[in-house]
This record gives sequence, C-alpha cells and structure tokens, in this order.
Amino acid sequence: MTLERHDPEGAIARAAKACSNWGRWGEDDVLGTLNFLDGAKRREGAALVRRGVSFSLAQRFDMNGPQRGWRRRTNPVHTMLDTGTDAALGLQGFPHGLGGADDVIAMPLQCSTQWDGLGHIFCHGRAWNGRDAGRTVTSDGDQVTGIEHMAPHVAGRGVLLDVGRVIGEHGELPDGFAVTEEHLTRTARVQGVTVGRGDLVLVRTGQLSRVRREGWGEYAGGPAPGLSFTTAGWLHRGEFAAVATDTWGFEVRPNEFDHAFQPLHQVAIPHIGLLIGEMWDLDALAEDCAADGVYAFWLTAAPLPITGAVGSPVNPIAVK
Repeated sequence: MTLERHDPEGAIARAAKACSNWGRWGEDDVLGTLNFLDGAKRREGAALVRRGVSFSLAQRFDMNGPQRGWRRRTNPVHTMLDTGTDAALGLQGFPHGLGGADDVIAMPLQCSTQWDGLGHIFCHGRAWNGRDAGRTVTSDGDQVTGIEHMAPHVAGRGVLLDVGRVIGEHGELPDGFAVTEEHLTRTARVQGVTVGRGDLVLVRTGQLSRVRREGWGEYAGGPAPGLSFTTAGWLHRGEFAAVATDTWGFEVRPNEFDHAFQPLHQVAIPHIGLLIGEMWDLDALAEDCAADGVYAFWLTAAPLPITGAVGSPVNPIAVK
C-alpha cells in the first residue's frame, strides 16, 4: 500500500474496502477478529507453558498515570471508604473486634492498559459490521457490541514482536517512527517466531521504556512510534485475534497524512473488526524473551464484562 499524504479520505476508503470483514461471521456478529481464536488455538497457547513464570503486562492504575485530560480522560482516582483508622477508633460497628477496609476507584475505562472495543471507533457513521453507529452506541452504551461479549474469549497464544529491540537503537524506536509490515515480518524472522491466525500479537516499540526514564511528557496523545497505516493489509491478512502495543495510540503519531487523526483505527476497528490494545507494559516480558529466545507464550487478557462499554481496563498475564 502506498500513501498519498494529501488524501487520507481516499486512502481510508481504499483500505476499508480491501480489508473489510463485514458479514464474514454473519450479520449478528459481536466478536470480530476474536472469532479466529478457537479452542484449538487456546490449547496451542496453553501448551507453551514450560517454566511457569508469569508477567503482568499492565501499567499501574493510579494518579501518576499518563493522562492529561484529553477527551476528559483522567488518571484513576482511588478513594478509601473504610480504613484501619476507622477500625482502630471503633467506628465501624462490627462485633468481636472485627475491622476492615473498603475502597472505590473512579476512572475512564481507557486511561491506562486497556482494550479498544468494537464500539469505540466509527467510519462515516458506521460501526463494526456495517451497523448504524447512532443506533449501536447510544447514551446507554454500546447496545450491540459491548465489551462484555468479549470477556470469555481473550486467552490463547500470545506472540511478542519486539520491534524496538530488533529495528531500533538500544531497544527503542524514536517518536514518529512508522512500523511497516517489513519491520514486523523482519522482527518475527529475527526472533524465530511465527505469527498468524488466532494469535494475540504484542508489538513493543520501547516508547514506554523511554517515558519511564524521561517522564510522561506527551505520551498520552503526542508523538510516538507505532504501526504505519500501510499495515492495514497485514492486520487483515494475518487473521490475528488481537494486536496490542506499548503506546497510547497503537499507530504512529503524528499520523502519516497531512490532515488526519488515527486513520488506521478507522479501518482496523469498524472494518476489520480488530480488537486493539494500548498502553501495555511489555518491558519485563521482552527482557525475558530476549534472554531465553522464546517469544510465544500463553496469554490471558480478559476485559472486564462492563455492560455496554466500548473499552475496558485489563491486567494481561503472559505465562512462559
């Protein structure tokens, strides 16, 4: 796929037509590319566990997160409802010396490590599978493809493509670096791993490593390495169940067109039906993969079954 920087509308239309999965799993489908992840693929993933070592791929959910208020996204606010102080002062009213603590959290569902659901992005008023966006996602939430439908399904063979380590310098790609299909296939070849139908593919750019060192800066929405718009065909042909990255926006930023905003999202979610993960912490897993040369593993990353949600926080667990 070639890019004409002055014509994002045309490029999106062509990619949408070439990569459409509308109707592939019937008109009532609510899972999109998760349909590729079947029982056989889960058994394949489970068989990869050898050492029993596990990695959380989630960032911390706290007030020190990356959000800066864009689209009213804030970092999580954690509040205690009951504390040890209340118990020590005898304010809880429980018998025989029992005390306890309770807490609550308030946060946007996409403020840290998360999945973008199928109701998150539209193309010219159309949601996944060609549905009318206005009837699909309303003020009551996603009436059709709410993320709760995906909760039982996201577990299987995970594959790390550490593009930052293979293509970049010192394990990192610079901001604005567009990761192409050639970069991805080269990384897989160097690592000696295959990626294909039903896989949960994790793409590490190394940006999160950099902001940990230098501060959040514009991590949430600013310049970043990420997938090139030209990878739309790779995402479609690969028949991956889901793809996640260590960046805020999945695709390269600034975007590759003169006047555009997240054009790859506009193809990948409503047309391909791809489950997209963002802000995943892949560093510890990447270190272990580099040490033992094994880049495939069991991965479970269920979204919270929040009825009608268009995204969900997640604590992905990779087990090798």
